[in-house]
Amino acid sequence: QNGIEGFVAAACGVLTTVFLPIVYIFIFIVGLPTNAMALWVFLFRTKKKHPASILMANLALADLLFIVWLPLKITYHFNGNDWTFGEPLSCISVQRYWAIVHPLSQKLSSRVTVCVCVCVWIVVWVLTVPLYLYDQTVKVTNLNTTTCHDVTFPNQTHFPVGYFLTMGIVGYVVPCVVCTVAYFLIFKSLRSSFTKTSGNKKKRKALILMVIALVMFLVCFTPSNITLMVHFSLLARGIENDTHGLYIITLCLSSLNSCLDPFVYYFISDDFRDHVKNTLMCHGTAYLHHPVSTESNIMVLSSIDELSGVLSVK
Repeated sequence: QNGIEGFVAAACGVLTTVFLPIVYIFIFIVGLPTNAMALWVFLFRTKKKHPASILMANLALADLLFIVWLPLKITYHFNGNDWTFGEPLSCISVQRYWAIVHPLSQKLSSRVTVCVCVCVWIVVWVLTVPLYLYDQTVKVTNLNTTTCHDVTFPNQTHFPVGYFLTMGIVGYVVPCVVCTVAYFLIFKSLRSSFTKTSGNKKKRKALILMVIALVMFLVCFTPSNITLMVHFSLLARGIENDTHGLYIITLCLSSLNSCLDPFVYYFISDDFRDHVKNTLMCHGTAYLHHPVSTESNIMVLSSIDELSGVLSVK
């Protein structure tokens, strides 16, 4: 108990009670409207649902589900880490690879894409079920504080150690390898297809988008996952470690991904940006009354579809 009290007292510093909630407020203000707008465009402004747009809609939904719960975390940290409320990227990378490297054989139907998305949601939900098997809240009596997912009872450390190490491998290492391999194959294919034609500009843009997407994934999620796995690896060996402050900072990077996604994956498309502007400024006009249905416009609604047309320009 004294160890827990010491940890909580150290954790209730400026880093977690001021810096972290401020970052979450910024993410909430930026991420909520941008992801909501992205989801709106993919669901209601595109008449024909391509696999890429379905995957992007699920990405926006996942970001929204994370963001809508941020007010609870903001309140928790502003209250001095006192809990008062009681007890998708691998699929996109693989789809992108097949769409670019094998554009003529890209036969992934919307139905198959929906099934894949549903399966991913189910798997993610199943993987979170074990979290209900041990106490997520810890009452620190002497400090009159109830922490949420910050500390664990000493007699319950065995379960979270195994769980989070497994999740680090399944939820990060495996997707990271899949994404990296997929992007490498895309990069190799695009580089080999460069010719002295007008299509070079579009291919160069595709390479830039690919690099940005991969770098964003690695920068946002690598630090927090490595920190988490190092922490629990040391804990499994009975080695005390003070990685909480570092983990809080790296957690901010992971959280920022939710408000960066719309700008990198969606708003980089000129047509998508036009849909957003027209929806905000001219909603209800005849121009906007009907969802966009032309193939050329749909194919640039996301960076995936934009990339998929690159190799056809030779």
